[in-house]
Amino acid sequence: MEAAQLGLFFVVVFGVIALPGLDMAFVLASSMRGGSGAGFAAVGGIVAGGIAHTVMGVLGVAAILAVWPPLFNAMLLAGAVYIGWIGWTLLRAQAAPTLAISPQAQLPRGRSIFLQGMLTCLLNPKAYVFMLAIFPQFLRPGQGGLWTQAALLGLIIAFTQALVYGAVTVGALGAQRRINANPRGGLFAARMVGAVLVGVGVLTLLQGWRS
Repeated sequence: MEAAQLGLFFVVVFGVIALPGLDMAFVLASSMRGGSGAGFAAVGGIVAGGIAHTVMGVLGVAAILAVWPPLFNAMLLAGAVYIGWIGWTLLRAQAAPTLAISPQAQLPRGRSIFLQGMLTCLLNPKAYVFMLAIFPQFLRPGQGGLWTQAALLGLIIAFTQALVYGAVTVGALGAQRRINANPRGGLFAARMVGAVLVGVGVLTLLQGWRS
């Protein structure tokens, strides 16, 4: 594949991933509630989900979802409800989140959040739209094996996810330190994040639903 083609793909992917959505909302919520361990575990799960999307894109699963709207809508609804539920738990919180996590509880929590992050990515309808509308345009049958090309494009997707969502995690940690210093303000911030997550879930459902 040509370098210019790969560079253009990176620009497109960066623009798509940088837009606020379900994945970014999950990383932000995980970082706010559990600190860096939870945040980066969420990032890892989302990157793993992105790899799965790449494989499914090559196999044509995205095309199947496009021609069968009920299945697309079911995945859309599941993803929106899932992220909305996380936001609802933050809205109902009675105390600000803290970073006080015992070492014994950190590993299972990280593993669980990794799996939740992967699930969030797999239920993200924006990813399927991307794999259907954009990904195939960068596959060139005459420029080598499709799986080799897909692997290169998949690496770009994974790198961009780690870059963008890693930055979200680092930024959230700064906010978390201020929250710990001001419990009342921290509770307000947690509920604000919860409201944003609920809003993202509703907006995703409204914008992506297919009649």
